[in-house]
Amino acid sequence: MTNPNATLCPPEPAAPILHWTEDKQPRTARWRSERGAPPPKRVVLADDTLSADSAYRQACEGTGLLWRGDFQNARLLLQALTRRIDKPPKASKTAKMGRKKALVQAETGVPSGEAFHLYRQAKAQRARVLGMVLIEFAGDYGIALRRSPDAKQACTEAWGPVDETSGPSVASLRELMGVISAHEWRKKGVEIPALTSAGAAVAKAAPNNRIFPHYGVFSPVRGEYVDLVAKAPLPQHTAKNRPAKYVAFDIGTGTGVLAAVLALRDIDQVVATDQDERALACAKENIYKLRLPNPVKVMKADLFPEGLASVIVCNPPWLPARPGSPLEGAVYDEGSRMLLGFIKGLAAHLAPGGEGWLILSDFAEHLGLRTRAELLAAIAAAGLKVLGKMDVKPEHPKALDASNPLAEARGREVTSLWRLAAV
Repeated sequence: MTNPNATLCPPEPAAPILHWTEDKQPRTARWRSERGAPPPKRVVLADDTLSADSAYRQACEGTGLLWRGDFQNARLLLQALTRRIDKPPKASKTAKMGRKKALVQAETGVPSGEAFHLYRQAKAQRARVLGMVLIEFAGDYGIALRRSPDAKQACTEAWGPVDETSGPSVASLRELMGVISAHEWRKKGVEIPALTSAGAAVAKAAPNNRIFPHYGVFSPVRGEYVDLVAKAPLPQHTAKNRPAKYVAFDIGTGTGVLAAVLALRDIDQVVATDQDERALACAKENIYKLRLPNPVKVMKADLFPEGLASVIVCNPPWLPARPGSPLEGAVYDEGSRMLLGFIKGLAAHLAPGGEGWLILSDFAEHLGLRTRAELLAAIAAAGLKVLGKMDVKPEHPKALDASNPLAEARGREVTSLWRLAAV
């Protein structure tokens, strides 16, 4: 008998299907694209006889090149396409005027949101062209090409358990390379010095100092914000408002790295939240491997869990723009939803005398996407005050790359830990 009070869930949308003709027969396969790109409408077979110039022309026209040659030659073709698309075009008079304008903005310190949007458009177009070299997978993620790698485990980690009944699937070679790269990162991990720090701010040390990011979960390669959480002074409660248990929240935990750092400090319990299933699985695995001295509870929640905490940490995406794919969700936060949600809800979840630690880069300010005044106004409107701010200059490769189109803004970027408290 059907429960009349049951809620009917809508069926999951069917996976996109790629169509092509091979040996005069129509063929189909499931289309895989992490960034949600639609399958190419036109697909042709390609092999080692295809020239890079012809491949580039067809890819620019939106034609998918389903590879039937040597796998390593497909990689070489992708490299050739990358060189062609990254080659600077001959500058028109309009382009020269645009560069002159950008130079003036750089010299005067005036940010250019327009330059950022043009940069993102160029990246999206680049991704579309390079995504036209396609690889077919069997139901068990096997690749039937000469000199192809065994990527079954990497694909399983990224796309889920094998379901041989679903038949073949197709993805771009570029996406496959990302899957394999993520698998290697997951095997070797990312060294986090703060997890073995013997400084005064960190009372203990984890048995190991590596975090193992999963596919689709932002890797903590920018260590400056992790060090800020390790070194920031914990709020000290008075005898009157001292809680029975010193609790910390890590909002949007990702790999769980900040929750792990907090668990090494003088804190009784850490609650780490996230909405993404991949992040939750990743954080739980990392917390288990680290064998931390203080308990960490990983749970699914939209921002805050129930209860109060003495320290609430949040490292939201730093750029208020629409993510182009699920993988970009850790970088781009459309409408500053997570940032503003954290600020607006913080006071209601702080224990008496507690602090919220907002980890935020000012990169968006240098790009003209958000102003410092807007950030401070949001903090004040939420009934919060700024107790202090710890700053650090990023040292990641992009900040040191003068050829990067956003080098001027990156050169001025500062990452800060804002110490916030209820008024």
